[in-house]
Amino acid sequence: MEPLLDRVVIKPPKQLYFAVQQCSMTHPVQTAETKDTNQADSAETQLIRDCLANKRGAHELFYKRFYGYVMSIALRYSNHSEEAKEITNDSFVKVFKHLNRYDQHRPIKSWMRRIVINTALDRLRKNKRELRQTDIEQIVIPAPEESVLQQLSAEDIMRMVQHLSAAQRAVFNLFEIEGFSHEEIGEMLDIPVGTSKSHLARAKMKLRQMISERQYGKEF
Repeated sequence: MEPLLDRVVIKPPKQLYFAVQQCSMTHPVQTAETKDTNQADSAETQLIRDCLANKRGAHELFYKRFYGYVMSIALRYSNHSEEAKEITNDSFVKVFKHLNRYDQHRPIKSWMRRIVINTALDRLRKNKRELRQTDIEQIVIPAPEESVLQQLSAEDIMRMVQHLSAAQRAVFNLFEIEGFSHEEIGEMLDIPVGTSKSHLARAKMKLRQMISERQYGKEF
């Protein structure tokens, strides 16, 4: 199952929409669920082949198909939508450039996901000063009520994550959502393990504060 924040529906810019001729395909008799999955896999595989063959319109169609997925990841590593769009576009450039290296026996989204994350982290690595900042304010914030947490949507969480600093946001995403260890994050960002832990602790503290403030009616 994809992380909650990856399931936010994001559509590509309106100027990308254009008439695309759809090709019908025949399939063996299968259950509805299996048929839908196989059709999607088959369509993605054919689309990738069309891109590799430089078939007219294939790259545009690929962009439209995966824009929402890529943008949802980029938003988690950005503090505003414009930055997320830049990360998204840079990521697609890399995807198209290296598409011939993609192993078609593996899920395309997993491969693209790593490219998007690395593209976002490349921007952060340029800011060594923020990455190595480790101060943590000693603020005691009460835990939010469980009912408040249950009311939070993926969009709510995304907005809160965007209010974190770039370093805190990156470490929070890498640790809590992507599942990397602090040792792995330290290598990825070229920071000590203790610094990674510090950024995560500060991120959680800020998120707890925002959730608590939301409990009393403050919007983000």
